[in-house]
Amino acid sequence: MQSQLLKNKSVAIIGAGPVGLTMAKLLQQEGISVTVYERDKNPQARIWGGTLDLHRGTGQEAMRKAGLLQVYYDLAIPMGVNFADEKGNIIAARNTTPDNELDNPEINRNALRTMLLDNLEPNTVIWDMKITGLEEQSSKWHLHFENKTDATADFVIVANGGMSKVRSFVTDAAIEETGTFIIQGDIHQPEKNCPDFFQLCNSNRLMAAYHGNLLVANPFNNGTLSYGIIFEKPVAWVNGNEIDFQNTKSVVEYLLNRLSGWTEVYRQLICSTTFFVGLTTRKLPLDKHWKNNRPLPITLIGDTAHLMPPFAGQGVNIGLMDALILSEKLTGGKFETIQSAIADYEKQMFIYAREAQQESSNNEIEMHNPDFTFQQLLHV
Repeated sequence: MQSQLLKNKSVAIIGAGPVGLTMAKLLQQEGISVTVYERDKNPQARIWGGTLDLHRGTGQEAMRKAGLLQVYYDLAIPMGVNFADEKGNIIAARNTTPDNELDNPEINRNALRTMLLDNLEPNTVIWDMKITGLEEQSSKWHLHFENKTDATADFVIVANGGMSKVRSFVTDAAIEETGTFIIQGDIHQPEKNCPDFFQLCNSNRLMAAYHGNLLVANPFNNGTLSYGIIFEKPVAWVNGNEIDFQNTKSVVEYLLNRLSGWTEVYRQLICSTTFFVGLTTRKLPLDKHWKNNRPLPITLIGDTAHLMPPFAGQGVNIGLMDALILSEKLTGGKFETIQSAIADYEKQMFIYAREAQQESSNNEIEMHNPDFTFQQLLHV
């Protein structure tokens, strides 16, 4: 049965990440007309990065409402955590048990996207659509795309990531750097290319910390070992960073120097890496009210609404909560207008997203302490 609030209305979702696709699924199952516009060329475009874990009570609740929780469980891998020191000694471990194995199992980003795409109506997502702007015309949103024909919608949900260019219709808040830098690396066939480190992981994620340098690794990311080395951004890096990520050898040399006090097993990891990416952590503060004078219904969800660093594992989970709560406000029959449903969602979101941002910020501050150890943050 179609929601009366959105009856005969067209909804455009900008961005086919997990949050945007889940939003589309939750609306479609209520009979609502939804189109997702995504800048990636096609569904096979690889999403680079580590795995995601959906938490009980947040991300998993959205999957449950979408009828996909068991599918997620079938695809995801329950994983414990080994905590190691810089000498390669395991000093603590948190292993999976029958009681906790479904709390937050890890799933490859591409596998999660495919799972969601497979459960949407055909042609819900239109690919190769890089949005360049929005415009109100004749009581409709007109969506402008790079080198593509315009589209129209009655209601726009922006879910195209933390660096979105079209969030300005909702908020003038500016992205801020948080002071941390992450160098991420991938190693294919890690059991062959970095066997000692792979064995140290022992089928768990691995975390290590020493003198302000932090390492987080997952040996099972769809045949790849993915890891990140995290540190406070040097003051000298005024304009970005001083590493040429097109030159793998120079990144290896930088990391070997930075982790010079770490043992050979970590050097093996770094030297086995053939591809690196550098990321400055950022957040979108929720310290100001969003605009009330929006010409037509529009709102933000996911990183577009509340970008935060990854140090509490909350980003995708809070985004999926956005999708769940917004869909319930729009389809639950409690509001007379789309705008009032949006306003109630945003009021609620500001509370739980601020809490998640604060948790992430608190963890980040702790991690910059030279004496920090990952055992202090068992939930990371």
